[in-house]
Amino acid sequence: MIVISDTSPITSLAAVGQLDLLRQLYTKILIPEAVYRELTGTSTPVPGSKEVRTFDWIEVRQVTNRSRITVLLEQQLDEGECEAIALAIELDAELLLIDERRGRAEADKLGLRITGLLGVLVEAKQKGFIVAVKPVMDGLIATAEFRVADALYTRILHMVGEVNHLNA
Repeated sequence: MIVISDTSPITSLAAVGQLDLLRQLYTKILIPEAVYRELTGTSTPVPGSKEVRTFDWIEVRQVTNRSRITVLLEQQLDEGECEAIALAIELDAELLLIDERRGRAEADKLGLRITGLLGVLVEAKQKGFIVAVKPVMDGLIATAEFRVADALYTRILHMVGEVNHLNA
């Protein structure tokens, strides 16, 4: 299975000590060079920067179709999102991990199968890799500055059976 990731799923999961969920779920993750630079090219280390340098299950790939990136940049996407979308198209990826609203909308328009961080957590619970989604979501909100609307937060907890109508 070819799975491409944008920056935020890696940084967010690394921030809460759950980056290995990606390996457990997908075996290998491919990231474009721009995502690698976003993770490693800052003077202050970001969560995931060490991991993308050292984990052999995270591979950096070059996007060959630079004109596609130019077109995507015109949609006000950042370079990492553009390259992740372009790489997913080039490699005919089964899944693109992306959280930003504009990037998700563009990937969806292009017919890519996408999921975000919350989708990863739901799948991880369904496959038994985590016991509960709520503590991980709470950690993401507190530690990784992850933003999730209250209604979506509650919907996810309903979806995974961690809240019922009486205590919602």
